[in-house]
Amino acid sequence: MPMTTQEMRALVGRLEDAMNRRALDELDDLVAADFVRYSEATPDVHVRSREDFKAFLIEDAKAFPDNVQTFTHVVAEGDYIGVFATYEGTHLGPLGPVPPTGKRAKFDFAGVLTVKDGKLSEFRVTWDNMAVLAQLGLLPGAEAGS
Repeated sequence: MPMTTQEMRALVGRLEDAMNRRALDELDDLVAADFVRYSEATPDVHVRSREDFKAFLIEDAKAFPDNVQTFTHVVAEGDYIGVFATYEGTHLGPLGPVPPTGKRAKFDFAGVLTVKDGKLSEFRVTWDNMAVLAQLGLLPGAEAGS
């Protein structure tokens, strides 16, 4: 039986909460074992399982240990959940080859999650990397916070 819109919204709310509390063990109940994440903003990051997703979130929290993701808009229809959200945090750890800047970033992101058998099975997400890099002062001529 397909999930109701209310159940789907609750599912993605639980995901948001688990990520923000770093309660990654809770993802076992929310995310399919064969979960896949796609993002043109991070083409070299490959998430092809729930465990890969957990590892991705661990690395992200190393770069931005105080990060908070807030799903400001959630739309559910059929097997899809659309989210528009904000991400904010302080860059205190390595971000790929980039050393910590100590600067704060806040940016919007958007994505579509697919639900299969009551769990999140896919996440297609995007954001503006240039806006993030500018806030961190990593672009020539860019000032953080502008």
